[in-house]
Amino acid sequence: MNPHPYALYLVTDRGLSLGRPLAGIVREAAAGGATCVQLREKDASTREMLSLARELLAVLRPLGIPLIVNDRLDIALAAGAQGVHLGQHDMPLADARRLVPPDFIVGISAESVDDAVAAAAGGASYVAASPVFATPTKTDTAPALGLDGVAALRAALPAACPLVAIGGIHVDNAASVVAAGADGLAVVSGIMSAPSPRDAAAAFRRAAASPAAARARPPA
Repeated sequence: MNPHPYALYLVTDRGLSLGRPLAGIVREAAAGGATCVQLREKDASTREMLSLARELLAVLRPLGIPLIVNDRLDIALAAGAQGVHLGQHDMPLADARRLVPPDFIVGISAESVDDAVAAAAGGASYVAASPVFATPTKTDTAPALGLDGVAALRAALPAACPLVAIGGIHVDNAASVVAAGADGLAVVSGIMSAPSPRDAAAAFRRAAASPAAARARPPA
């Protein structure tokens, strides 16, 4: 059975790469089971972001793995990426949808049930529960949702709308996050800083598929 398209969602951060090339980490993570990659490099210039996007697309496109660009719809469109991820203070979803093809991925961060419901109603491709746990990789976030928050978002969303969890996700809590209702796990440091990104990605995939992660889902 094919994995969920957002089952293991790598979010990049070159500051956590231990000096290794970003494309190499992404290639290894894909080999270990990453199903989606988001280019999130807050300190990169526009031209550098465009160059990085094209470099990652060269790795991911042959594998059929989508590249999503954080915040920058212009970069995503110029590079030929498959999607964009928008926060609550970025371009409104309705405006983004007017600018992109129908099959373009537009993911939305949700800090509350109201955010999630609005995103799904507006045509978000997926909703990201953010943050699930406190995390040092992103400091401009709302209070942590916790597992109860993930469950509340899942209950409020249509069954067909994927829910991705981000923030403080590691191998030891991955199963509990999936059990709470997440369809996918977004991981930053757990893969970016791992000695072997391939092994780390495989470990996340195993944890998410473990018996402890099993849960009843309503029919779509």
